[in-house]
Amino acid sequence: MPNCTNEPIKLGRVGRRVVEASFDGGDIVSDGGVLLLRQVDQRIGLSKAIARVFEDRRRRASVSHSMRDLLAQRVYGLCCGWEDVCDHNVLRRDLAMQTAVGRADDLASAPTLSRLETSSTRAQAAALHGVLLDQFIASKAKRPKELVLDIDATHMPLHGEQEKSHFHRYYDNYCYLPLYVFCGQDILACVLRPSSRDPAGILSALIKLISRRLRQAWPRIRIIVRGDSGFCRHQALRHFEKWGLHYIVGLQKNSALLQRVELAELALAEMYQKAGSKQRMIGEFTYAAGTWDRQRRVIARLEHDARGANPRFIVTNLTGGPKALYERVYCARGEAENRIKEAQLDLFGRRASCHKFQANQLRLLLAAFAYTLMINLRRLALVGTELARACTATIRIKLLKIGAAVVRNTRRVRVMLASQHPLKHVFLTAARALAP
Repeated sequence: MPNCTNEPIKLGRVGRRVVEASFDGGDIVSDGGVLLLRQVDQRIGLSKAIARVFEDRRRRASVSHSMRDLLAQRVYGLCCGWEDVCDHNVLRRDLAMQTAVGRADDLASAPTLSRLETSSTRAQAAALHGVLLDQFIASKAKRPKELVLDIDATHMPLHGEQEKSHFHRYYDNYCYLPLYVFCGQDILACVLRPSSRDPAGILSALIKLISRRLRQAWPRIRIIVRGDSGFCRHQALRHFEKWGLHYIVGLQKNSALLQRVELAELALAEMYQKAGSKQRMIGEFTYAAGTWDRQRRVIARLEHDARGANPRFIVTNLTGGPKALYERVYCARGEAENRIKEAQLDLFGRRASCHKFQANQLRLLLAAFAYTLMINLRRLALVGTELARACTATIRIKLLKIGAAVVRNTRRVRVMLASQHPLKHVFLTAARALAP
C-alpha cells in the first residue's frame, strides 16, 4: 500500500500561487493554551489532591505513569475538548499536553486510562467529593457570611447496557439522574443516581455531610438550601430545621393549595380582563400537608395572562417579605441550571459510556474537576478581561485552542504560539496572573 500521508494536497490557487498542504509540519499542537491549565492546577493543587485519594494497587515495578499524571492528563483533555479516552492514543504524543502534565515522554494510552476508570470504587467517589468541598473552601479568601446550596437533578441518557440503567417514562429513554449541588459557580457534589430511584432520596444525607464540612471550616455560618418542588420532602424539611439550616424549596401545587388562593385567582382574572396585560400577585400563608407534623410558611406567586392562571408555591423558613424572597432568592436558583449545562455539555459530564456504574460516577466527577479547573482559571487569571464571564466552551475556543510549534531539547521547552492570535493580550494577562 502506498504511503500517501505526506503527498501534497491540492487546494486551488490564490492568484498565480498554487495552494498545497501536507501533514509534515512536525511538532505543531492545537492546544497551546493547555499550559495555562497547568499553572492553575499547580496554584490550587487539584490533580495532586485527587491523586491522594486513589489507592494505587498497581505493581510498582511495572508503573510508568503516576496516578497524578493519569488524572491530570484526563482532566486537561476534558478541558481542551477531548472527551474520550481513545483520543489519548494520539494526544499522549502531543508535546504541549506532555509539558502540561509535566513529562518529556509519551503519556498514558487509552487502555491505561480505561483501567483507571473501571477500577474506581464507592469509597473513592466519596473521597473525591471531599476534594471538591476542600477546593471550594480553599477558594474563599475570607469567611463568607452566608452560603446558598442549590440542588438539582438532571438527565444523563444511556446508549448501551450500563449497570443500573432503567427506562424513565418522562425522558422516554434509558438514563441516569445525577444529583448536583452548587454554591454560586462552584460545584460541591455530583452524585450519580439510577433513574429508578427518587433523586431526593439521598438529599438529607448529602446536605448533612456538606453542611457539616462547611461548618467545620466556618462555624455558625448561615446555610440556605434551595431547590425546586422535586426536592420538597417532609423528612428533608424536618432534618433541615433540626440541623439549623434554612431552606426555600418549591412546593407541588395541589387542590388544598389552589383552594387557598381561589379568590385571589378570580381577582387576578378580573384585573387581566380589564387591563389586557399580565397580572401578578405574591402573598403568603401557613400550610401543613397531610404528612407534615406542623404548619410551615408558604409563599404563593400567582400570575394570569392570555394562557390563564399560573400559580406557583414555595415553602420556606426564611424571614423577609414574600416578594423579595421569591424574586431575589428563589428565582436565582435558575443560575445553577446554567452551571449544570456547562459541566454536562461543555465538559462532557453526560459521557456515561462505561459499562460499570462506578466508572460512570468517576467520569462524572472528572468532568466536575475539569469544571473546577476552568472556573479557577476564570477566577485567578481572567478578571478584568473580556473572558472574565465567559463560559467554558468560549474560553476553550478563544484561549486554549491556540496553534503552536513546540521545540524541546535537553535544556528548554519552547512553545511558539500563533503570532496573529486575536486574544494574545488576554493570554499574556492570564500567564502573568498565574506566574509562580
